[in-house]
Amino acid sequence: MAENIPVADYLDILSKATFTLKSFLSHHPALAQPRVLIICGSGLGGIADILESTASISYTDIPGFKTSTVPGHAGKLLFGLIGKNKVPVMCMVGRLHFYEGYSFQETTFPVRLAKKLDVSTVIVTNAAGGVNPEYKPGDLMLISDHINFPGLAGYHPLRGPNIEEFGPRFQPLSDAYDFELRKLFYTAAKKDLKISRNIFEGTYFFAAGPTFESRAEVRMIRTLGGDAVGMSTVPEVIIARHSGLKVLALSLITNAGVGDKPPYATEVDVKPLDEGMASHDEVLQAADEASKDVQRIIEATVNEL
Repeated sequence: MAENIPVADYLDILSKATFTLKSFLSHHPALAQPRVLIICGSGLGGIADILESTASISYTDIPGFKTSTVPGHAGKLLFGLIGKNKVPVMCMVGRLHFYEGYSFQETTFPVRLAKKLDVSTVIVTNAAGGVNPEYKPGDLMLISDHINFPGLAGYHPLRGPNIEEFGPRFQPLSDAYDFELRKLFYTAAKKDLKISRNIFEGTYFFAAGPTFESRAEVRMIRTLGGDAVGMSTVPEVIIARHSGLKVLALSLITNAGVGDKPPYATEVDVKPLDEGMASHDEVLQAADEASKDVQRIIEATVNEL
């Protein structure tokens, strides 16, 4: 597992990345002061399609930025304008994950870089497995709280020396998911756009991955209060809040977690073990089918920021 580099070295790389992006944006004056960072989850890179007057830069051209290695994650930073109000945003088309072998310091680097560019709001999207029995593939869940399972075991994005210029040593998270932003999103979806798709609010359970959950783990997550489970988002949210940024986070439910106990070999009528088994292809397919609605809602939401 990758380890954190010393704070002085980290801040030096962050400064170089900031200089690189400011130099890049100096050629695009209308995009030079992004107000919102949008992080696109698996299969949700189509959010980039709602941006106008765009300019992109590859992750590999930004000091300190790691490369996304997951199918459905393009690996580029896209700047553009959203909505009638031409809100300037920066969009991560492809995120970085802990399970790819990166440290939390590396996976959350883009959030602190956004802070250095004076971004004030972060919108985080993800594809997640439904643990709440009411959730079906294609439903949306506004995240109102989370369970940071790796963090409770010591793998926390704020582990190590605190970087005082960003935030306090002990960061409160009881208000991690901004109420007004959630209200704005829901109003835009149901009142303004009249989206018929189910939109729930619930608790996101962060598991490190990359394996999908076992049946026993699904039952455990449900017992602990998780409504959806995924392999991202929470580290980025924690660093965003530590940096003083407002957060809106959205899960697209792409598969239903299988929590029934597996069949016993002694049973007469045995169901196949692969019934209901999750796959990344299933995740991408469900995301593709819902992406248009997600794009419309995010466009309407960002337009008001």
